[in-house]
Amino acid sequence: MSETGVPRLGTAIHITALDGIIHVNSLFSLAVFVGLSWNPRDPNNRLTDDPKCLPDPKVAEDLVAFHVYSFACFLYSSLIALCLKQALRLSSTRAHHHTVFTFTFDFAHINKTALRVGYLVSAAGSASGCICLMLALINVVEVKLGTLGCGSRHSYGAVIPLVTFVPLGLLLYVCIVVYAFTR
Repeated sequence: MSETGVPRLGTAIHITALDGIIHVNSLFSLAVFVGLSWNPRDPNNRLTDDPKCLPDPKVAEDLVAFHVYSFACFLYSSLIALCLKQALRLSSTRAHHHTVFTFTFDFAHINKTALRVGYLVSAAGSASGCICLMLALINVVEVKLGTLGCGSRHSYGAVIPLVTFVPLGLLLYVCIVVYAFTR
């Protein structure tokens, strides 16, 4: 432990965690752009011909809106993570150099409260982006396989795992972030 109470490898660990947030957000942003390139109004992209199962234009509007909201959340989260990473690097002007396993790390004197709040804000952005992306995917299912109100077995088969596993993954993510926030 250093005199500031931050573990000796704290800065390197924090930077690695921030890199992870940035990389995951980048992958999800790529998925958003792929989703935005698809035309939901193209009748050749539908797998149902039942007129009562076709979605109204509001579903296509929501699809695009949720993709944009998702991208905004992922971009916000990544920018906060990048700012934190730069702050960690810049604050190492008074840092000491330590060699551990032939790697050299810069150790910064950091404000733990500001770092924790930054992590929390970045995690909230990522979680919000995941929720918006999940809602966009539900709209994709309705456009391609038929509305959920139609009772399509295929629509429910696609949506039920989505609304089960994504929230469970987010719950785990939030629990880990809260745990890290309190330590």
